[in-house]
Amino acid sequence: TEVGMGVDFCRTLAAALFGGGYNDVSFLTFRETDDNSYIALVNYTVDVLVGARPEHRYGFDFSTPYYWGDGTAINGTNSFSFATRENDRMFSSFVNCVVVATIYALENGIDQERMMELPLVPLFGGELSFALRDAVAYSGNYDHIYTKNFGSGLFGSTRGRNSLNEGGPLLHPLPGTGNELMDISA
Repeated sequence: TEVGMGVDFCRTLAAALFGGGYNDVSFLTFRETDDNSYIALVNYTVDVLVGARPEHRYGFDFSTPYYWGDGTAINGTNSFSFATRENDRMFSSFVNCVVVATIYALENGIDQERMMELPLVPLFGGELSFALRDAVAYSGNYDHIYTKNFGSGLFGSTRGRNSLNEGGPLLHPLPGTGNELMDISA
């Protein structure tokens, strides 16, 4: 059985795509020491990579990171994201929106029971307007996913960048541009 925060985000993405069908996903395992996972993405063997480290790689987009490490950079970065094919910007944007929806839900106090408070998003077509609600209905908000994987004893500042940024501008990486940040409070 697959476990981990990346797996939970894959199931959250499946719930968003398939009307709540969080089990409508297949997992393939790749080693980090080679590029076979990126080759599988290019060859359409997989639709997304989970656990991707955002970096400037030609032909790929990276979502907002769903997990930030402890500050010790591995291979030049310490965050984990979804990777998608650069030639499918709409799907890349959708994947990013699913990650951001869990953070938005946390910021607005929305959990699984209150998922109907999430806005409908017809940007991806009418059949997917409920997608973000379906995502949060399955997984809950970001805190639910984080706590499921790391326990409830790691809140606030001990969670580092995995806690909600309160009291300042929201900074989100632009989809597909790696880790460049944009202040959206201006």
